[in-house]
Amino acid sequence: MTKPILVLKDIVTLVNKGTSSETRILKDLNLTINDGDFITIVGANGAGKSTLFNVIGGNLPIDAGKLLLHETDITNESEEERTKFLSRVFQDPKLGTAPRMTVAENLLLALNRGAKRRLKPRQLKQHMNEFTKLAATMNNGLENRMDTATGDLSGGQRQALSFLMATLKRPDVILLDEHTAALDPRTSQELLHATNQRINEDNLTALMITHHLEDALKYGNRLVVLDDGQIKADFKGPDKQKLTMEQLYQYFEV
Repeated sequence: MTKPILVLKDIVTLVNKGTSSETRILKDLNLTINDGDFITIVGANGAGKSTLFNVIGGNLPIDAGKLLLHETDITNESEEERTKFLSRVFQDPKLGTAPRMTVAENLLLALNRGAKRRLKPRQLKQHMNEFTKLAATMNNGLENRMDTATGDLSGGQRQALSFLMATLKRPDVILLDEHTAALDPRTSQELLHATNQRINEDNLTALMITHHLEDALKYGNRLVVLDDGQIKADFKGPDKQKLTMEQLYQYFEV
């Protein structure tokens, strides 16, 4: 039986607390994320998608409920503490990488993520073959730019690097926050294909926000529909495979 990695129990988030305009964003939301899940998340603007990721990431405190990682309560852990088990790729290609460092140096930075800081040789050359092979899995020429400053990469290559950095140490949970939205359609599809391949081959656990319903249907083993701060539908396995575009559109009708 598949074990839960992360469980969100009765999560509530409020804005304008204590005022006449106090509003609930997430409303007693419950979500169980199992080992190996690749969950695509859709919902209209204001449904709570970004708030959900910010709650999981620890940069937005909750007002009620619990978060359990492997049955351990992490509700009060900080954003920094959660980087031990969590990584995130943002929509903006400029986030998540150091622009003045080379591709190889960024990957080395990701490899040492969470390790104790001390003075020692960085051993970049010893990892260069490993990093080059890893970059080649993105199928966009990134492996030929290992000594290039990240700020000089194309948007697609930089976002591919962000994804590799996020997955390098196999975190418990990966948050893909519309990570292809800023790319042109072709580059977006290439990165989505590479993303799907790596998640499936390495049996990673990931959640991906997307505004493209076609991508939500195509990728992942689960599809979650968020609406007004609650999970309106959670399609899994065969139910997701049978789901049609017409059926999914019904959840967006006013």
